[in-house]
Amino acid sequence: NYEVIDLGVMVPAEKILRTAREREVDIIGLSGLITPSLDEMIHVARELQREGFSVPLLIGGATTSRVHTAVKIAQHYEPPVVHVLDASRAVGTVGSLLSPERKAPFAFNNQSQQLADRARYQSTQDERSLLSLEAARRRRPKFEWSADGISKPTFTGIRVLRNFPLEETVPYIDWTPFFSTWELRGSYPKILSDPTLGPRAAELLDDARKLLGEIVENRLLSAHAVYGFFRAASIGDDIAVYAGESGDVLRVLHTLRQQNDKGESQPNYALADFVAPVETGLADYVGAFAVTTGVGVDELCARYERDHDDYNSIMAKALADRLAEAFAELLHKRARQEWGYGREENLSVDDLRRERYRGIRPAPGYPACPDHTEKRSIFDLLSAEKNAGIELTESFAMTPASSVSGLYFAHKDAKYFTVGKIGRDQVADYGQRKDMPVSEVEMWLGPNLGYEPAIRTAQGSE
Repeated sequence: NYEVIDLGVMVPAEKILRTAREREVDIIGLSGLITPSLDEMIHVARELQREGFSVPLLIGGATTSRVHTAVKIAQHYEPPVVHVLDASRAVGTVGSLLSPERKAPFAFNNQSQQLADRARYQSTQDERSLLSLEAARRRRPKFEWSADGISKPTFTGIRVLRNFPLEETVPYIDWTPFFSTWELRGSYPKILSDPTLGPRAAELLDDARKLLGEIVENRLLSAHAVYGFFRAASIGDDIAVYAGESGDVLRVLHTLRQQNDKGESQPNYALADFVAPVETGLADYVGAFAVTTGVGVDELCARYERDHDDYNSIMAKALADRLAEAFAELLHKRARQEWGYGREENLSVDDLRRERYRGIRPAPGYPACPDHTEKRSIFDLLSAEKNAGIELTESFAMTPASSVSGLYFAHKDAKYFTVGKIGRDQVADYGQRKDMPVSEVEMWLGPNLGYEPAIRTAQGSE
């Protein structure tokens, strides 16, 4: 019984405020799917305050958190600013904020939690010790490089997989995140025997498998991929990618280094560490990939929505996401085999989910490489738009949304890690390497900044 006015994606603050006034809304909601959304939310909150709005503001989406909302957004807008963990909780939150009896205690509890979150955050900021970039680089891992330790792929360049059989990806589906989509927390298959969640989880899984069978049998979604291997060498914290075995530099991949002080005995990693340094003269390689299983999902969801079947519309999107991750897992297995070092693998699907194999496949926007703009280099290397039908928005989100892209590293000691907080010196160095203004680097890496950047306005910097 709520009317929701959906303004779409990448909507400017002016349109949000204008529509809110014209339609006399009771609540404004902002959803952020990618890092730059976080700064835009702060801007919207400031504009709401400046123009004298009094309606509550809801914050949600993949890039947001309760603490970020408390520390970065809530202090700029006097009415309640509430982080909503999942869309399924929005109705209860809105009901409390619109109830004459419940609004005041709800807002008080929300504000008290945010004050506590801000105090806790500030205490960790005060205690955090960051190394200088120079010191962090001195603590990079020390690997012994030799030709014998480097695997050579069976080919260099790219390969394209169009209309890949969806049925081949299904065994690689990890169902645990699927249940999380529906606010059922627990690992699969244990969740099915949970005395409280089990019956609902089993019913949900049965519905999912029925729709999945229909999708696969009738080819309601299409799966495309492009992947490849490239001659490469690390140059400091960057990775030069070459054309052919000894050609010109095609692209430079930029990586970030951990700056948290972990002690002399613990290395500070950057992804570039897993590629042979150029000064060794050794021929090393990196891989790149982009996959999608989302071609056709909009049409499928629109069909369900025309029939007022929102349940299957949401289910279809959730399944498309799971298939994309499954396709990425399957393709990584193939890549390891074609790289040579994975030919003798004898791993179960459960072993694959637990990453019991050599090598990693980090993706831009995730902890080891939090900069979404690096997707552009991956897409250029692969011609992903043409070969896989995946586009990048101006915010570097992938469309179709059910897509995965990233890099392959084959080093035997390659591991996932979290870059964490970084200092001004690395931000300046990174901006120089990418030929990007510091303010723009700060925008893309906002959650990773170990300091408070200068305040940005809609017109520029203050």
